[in-house]
Amino acid sequence: MTSREQHDRMANAIRFLSMDAVENAQSGHPGLPMGCADIATVLFTRFLKYDPKNPHWPDRDRFILSAGHGSMLLYSLLYLTGYEDITLDQIKHFRQLGSRTAGHPEYGHAAGIETTTGPLGQGLANSVGFALGERIMNAAFGNDLVDHYTYVLAGDGCLMEGVSQEAIALAGHLKLNKLIVFWDNNNISIDGPVSLADNTDQVARFQASGWNASHIDGQDPEAIAYAIEAARHSDKPTMIACKTTIGFGAPTKAGTNKAHGSPLGAEEIAGARKFFGWDSPPFEVPADILDAWRVAGKTGVEARTDWEGRLAKADAKLKGEFERRIGGTLPANFDAVITDYKKKLSQDKPKVATRKSSEMALEIINGAVPETIGGSADLTGSNNTKTSQTKNITSDDYGQRYIHYGIREHGMAAALNGLTLHGGIIPYGGTFMCFSDYARPSMRLASLMSIRSIFVMTHDSIGLGEDGPTHQPVEHLAALRAIPNHNVFRPADAVETAECWQLAIEQEKTPSTLALTRQNLPMVRNDFVAENLSRQGAYELAAANGDAAVTIFASGSEVEIALAAREALEKHGHPTRVVSVPCFELFDKQSADYRKKTIGNAPVKIAVEAGIRQGWDHFIGTDGIFIGMTGFGASGTIEQLYPHFGITAEATVKAAEARLHGE
Repeated sequence: MTSREQHDRMANAIRFLSMDAVENAQSGHPGLPMGCADIATVLFTRFLKYDPKNPHWPDRDRFILSAGHGSMLLYSLLYLTGYEDITLDQIKHFRQLGSRTAGHPEYGHAAGIETTTGPLGQGLANSVGFALGERIMNAAFGNDLVDHYTYVLAGDGCLMEGVSQEAIALAGHLKLNKLIVFWDNNNISIDGPVSLADNTDQVARFQASGWNASHIDGQDPEAIAYAIEAARHSDKPTMIACKTTIGFGAPTKAGTNKAHGSPLGAEEIAGARKFFGWDSPPFEVPADILDAWRVAGKTGVEARTDWEGRLAKADAKLKGEFERRIGGTLPANFDAVITDYKKKLSQDKPKVATRKSSEMALEIINGAVPETIGGSADLTGSNNTKTSQTKNITSDDYGQRYIHYGIREHGMAAALNGLTLHGGIIPYGGTFMCFSDYARPSMRLASLMSIRSIFVMTHDSIGLGEDGPTHQPVEHLAALRAIPNHNVFRPADAVETAECWQLAIEQEKTPSTLALTRQNLPMVRNDFVAENLSRQGAYELAAANGDAAVTIFASGSEVEIALAAREALEKHGHPTRVVSVPCFELFDKQSADYRKKTIGNAPVKIAVEAGIRQGWDHFIGTDGIFIGMTGFGASGTIEQLYPHFGITAEATVKAAEARLHGE
């Protein structure tokens, strides 16, 4: 066991690398690494199962720094334990353009960063997905291949953010006992003492949510070790409230908000060096301490090689399936299954809502792709996210495939990201489209991290009718389309829905949102085409009889309106074509020639969508005609609302002919 003196010097290496990096950058948060260095040292030297030389080993423990502003704590640990991505040079270039050591930990920048944590509470909420992912994979592949913990370091801000309650309530309900959270209980936020804004008994709150929770001295290594050991033997998730001093060791700024979000300054750092007896110059770790850290970084090699031995000896079928799922590769027959299903749809021609089309497609997909895990934020019967294969995951049975998230859209979306990041799982979760506002922070982070999380958003327009304007999304399509690296699919019928689901499942580096109707829609793709036409993002659905005078662009439920308008315009002698636009983002990735050909050169261009205009000028130009919403919806039946807001074939024809006649 490490002596107290050795522990202190190892913890001080974290403190001074962090202080020096923040000072060098003249930007950052030195206080958390200084206060939490003891927690990190105990965890990484005595408990955490990891191997810096094989950082993506599937059965490693996960460490999530939810309080992402304290990023230098994580970067220091990664450097000290020997992760190749974080060199001393990277530490010296903390917060500089092009460095892996960004201001907050960014997933994909370096091995050892398990998730992007900047917005407070996100890491804590992600961790529920990580811990649940471990249990799901354990149920599928057994203790020999999947048996690890998820550790989280959260701050006061993480616990004040509302998403934390959604997350901890779900974790407690599901008894995710391999989830262990350290709360950096330092009583300081940016504005000053936490008591300015909050006096919650956090330990009682966690206990009320089904957790073990207790107070310890967060700077006493033996108290920390005892608490971790107890947590690892618990039948509930555990929160350890670690009393710490922010900026510990700084002579005048310790315990104050001045240690939180700005460099300490040369004088304060000199005082800290004196306080800790740290003689080394900036960025220099004494050789014996660096060696001790590197030895700690090698302690996981035996566990990792033992695991590799168990994997090698596993049943060939089980081993192959585990490696396929962890590798993110889809089953070999996936494309054929979708093609066969599209053939059947072309024969059956179902007239159903696209939320129902989605359920039908998922019945096929969930039968072919065992790693899909469904769920809904208490709207299962409305979102149609449950299929015959997806029975309920419970605290007694993690071997099923459906999660009841409760009315926790933000927590659900964050947990989806954690499930995806854990590996071996393709998760999707549903709610109403207008509540994408509640899920959006996590949806944005999924895009930022380039991960395959899938968001099912039903009741996608004024077509939901009687629930009224609070539930009728009008700006949400535009808002979600504004997120970089996020595919927003709005299919027009059962065939497009199957194609969009196929694309969402295929996209390993891009999250997807499926915007789906409540109301029934007719088939618009009546003839079987093996090719996934939705892959283009937009395609000509109906050609003009002659040189097109009018092109109508539409998505989802409004494609039906566009086709009816085309029929009327053709009868009036105006050759008209219809372009279905299931996905703006995929259209933007097509060749310039394809985009130019698809948009065409008809003198009149019209877009029809039961949302706001924003984004459609891309297709119709600033002088194009838009048939859609200009404000909020209203309460009424769908039969009343579309005519009320002028979203009809008749209105489209009238607008086209007025433009053709120069009116």
